[in-house]
Amino acid sequence: MKQALILEDMPESQEMLREVAQAAFPGICVRCVADVASAMRLIQHFHFDLALVDLALPDGDGTAVVQAIASRFSDCIIVVASLFDDDGHLFPALRAGAQGYLLKEQTTEQLITQLRGIQAGVPPLSPSVARRLMRHFHEFDNIEPKEALPETSLTPREQEVLSLLASGISIAKIGMALNISRFTVGDHVKNLYRKLNITSRAEAALQAINRGLLQKTTRS
Repeated sequence: MKQALILEDMPESQEMLREVAQAAFPGICVRCVADVASAMRLIQHFHFDLALVDLALPDGDGTAVVQAIASRFSDCIIVVASLFDDDGHLFPALRAGAQGYLLKEQTTEQLITQLRGIQAGVPPLSPSVARRLMRHFHEFDNIEPKEALPETSLTPREQEVLSLLASGISIAKIGMALNISRFTVGDHVKNLYRKLNITSRAEAALQAINRGLLQKTTRS
């Protein structure tokens, strides 16, 4: 992690997130902004490895910034840092490309630990958010059992890509690990998202956990 973007309009929270990012990744360069417009300008001039994004901002919704970063930097880890854990904030952010969702009400020690987990392939999710995601998918399965999403058949190569994708590894590094081009990896990711009916790495991580793939990756 070389460079981080923090989008947060409250000065105290902004400073707290800066300290958390620097403690989790010593030596990281942190750039802080307080509104959507400033964040959009920054991503045009700098490459970010990590983004901590608030959602409720003076000039708009941080979800737009999440989507813009996800489109511009395929290897950037995007984590929402919010006070809101309701479905109306959580799922749009994940669909936009967020790979983690942390609640600012947690202690700084908890936030640091969850960010450090990125390097071990653990998606940065606050416990209550992880529970909400699991409950959502359980309810979805009960409502639409015909989808049978967890039983969708994947090829061995797709399973490899899913496990690496869920571990937070960039598209380019997945290609290097599997000795295939990043474009081939991109095709596999598109097929996985279509087959599993998912739209984000956070959902991919849940699928990998359900299939026992993420555990295999983190043990190796």
